Amino acid sequence: MSKFKQIILYSCVAIFALGAGSFLRTLLSEAYQTELSSEESQQGAQAILAASLPDLQGENQEVSQWLGKVMVVNFWATWCTPCREEIPEFIEAQKKYGEQGLIFIGIAIDQADKVKMFSQEFGINYPVLVGSFDTWSLLEAAGNRHSALPYTVVINRSGELVENYLGRVDLKKLEKMVIPLLKEPPKIDQSTQTS
Repeated sequence: MSKFKQIILYSCVAIFALGAGSFLRTLLSEAYQTELSSEESQQGAQAILAASLPDLQGENQEVSQWLGKVMVVNFWATWCTPCREEIPEFIEAQKKYGEQGLIFIGIAIDQADKVKMFSQEFGINYPVLVGSFDTWSLLEAAGNRHSALPYTVVINRSGELVENYLGRVDLKKLEKMVIPLLKEPPKIDQSTQTS
C-alpha cells in the first residue's frame, strides 16, 4: 500500500473515531431517562429508602431520615467526569431550593478518603454517603440497567420514585421536575389514619 493510501486510510479511521467519540460524549453528557414500570419505581424507592450507608465521618445514615423532603439521590464517583461536572450545579440547587424542602443526597461509589477530599474541595453542601462496590445492586434496584454513572433519581415527599436520569443531569430539566414536587404535600398513608 502506498504512503498516500495509508495516510488516507488513517485519516478516515481518525475521523470515524472522532465522530464516534463525539456521539458517545453527547449521549453520555446529557442524561436520558429510562421508563420504569410503577412496580420498578416502587421497588427502587423502597430499596433506596431502606439503605443505610456511612457518611464522610463514618457514621451510618439511613436514607429514610429524609423522607418528607423531595430527594434527589445522585450516584457518583470522583473518577467520573460527568459526575464532577454536575456536582457544582447540585450545590447551587441545594442552596436555592433547600429551604423549600429539597435535599440532594450524594451516594459515592468510591474510596472514602477520595470522596471526603473531593467533597471538601468542591464544598458539597448536602449529605454525602459512601457506598462500596456492593452499592451497584442498589443502583440496579433503582432502575439503572446499564450500571453506569452518574445515575440520579428523584423521590417525592411521599417516598415515590418519580424520575430517573442516566448520565449528566441538565439542571433546567431537573428544576422543571423538582419545583412542582416542592409544592406538593406528602400523600397521607390511609393505613396509618385512625377512625
